[in-house]
Amino acid sequence: MSDEEPIGSDSYDHMESSPRDLWVREVMLAGGLVVLLLGSLWISTGSFPPMVVVESSSMMHDDEGGIGSIDPGDLILVMSPDRLDVITFAEATDEGNENFGYESHGMPGDVIIYRKNGGQDTPVIHRALLQVVENGSGWDVPGTNLRNVQTVSVTLDYDCLPYHGGSAYKLRIENWVPQHSGFLTSGDNNYGGCMVDQPSANSQGQGGGLTDGRGNPVQPVKQEWIVGVASSEIPWIGSIKLLTSGTHDSVTPKSWSYLSVTILLILAAPIVFEQLMTGTESRDEEE
Repeated sequence: MSDEEPIGSDSYDHMESSPRDLWVREVMLAGGLVVLLLGSLWISTGSFPPMVVVESSSMMHDDEGGIGSIDPGDLILVMSPDRLDVITFAEATDEGNENFGYESHGMPGDVIIYRKNGGQDTPVIHRALLQVVENGSGWDVPGTNLRNVQTVSVTLDYDCLPYHGGSAYKLRIENWVPQHSGFLTSGDNNYGGCMVDQPSANSQGQGGGLTDGRGNPVQPVKQEWIVGVASSEIPWIGSIKLLTSGTHDSVTPKSWSYLSVTILLILAAPIVFEQLMTGTESRDEEE
């Protein structure tokens, strides 16, 4: 006769996980998935954090926003500036340039994320219009015919019509003396993209440009001030973060509607999947 005792119900109760253990396990699993996702994005982009949430409407192409442009509440994947060269609007619209025809987020040229004058203010996400490069005796502007000039005067193929009462003209930089090498930038929605962030380069009265946290005019964006280059867009999802931080005023009603539909679809997906699996199993049993 065996000395072993049968396993009773009390033993099974001890073997089952308690609600607390299940909760801890679920939290650890969720945390592990978040770490895995962020780590994967970090490796693929070379930036951390690998994504930023857009707060302002300065890059919108439409009053209600849309996929393809950068709108308030969008999540933007940030590529490290060490991994690629910034392509400016001037280069992307120059027929003789190797980057002619290149577009990002609905317009020619790259969108960059930069810190104003290299400070610690909230970074700006705007399009790179052109780059000035010091050559020792003057300035070069890639994407134009300007070489070794003392002042920068150039007209970009950028229509300023929508925001100037029907008076059609192009964005022009006139007799600008750069403080140093760097990029001129602008928001696509700032006076139709015709207000340059750098006040010293605004020659058509489109607006005063930007200042940093100390009230100093923003200067041409140095390479080391660039946080990253805007890559893929995940629309609407970042609106949740803006809502919790109280900075959601710029999010459009259309974006809130799309976000609500997206959340409902995410919540409904497991239920629909379970119903489909249950139906499949039932048919298999009948056969």
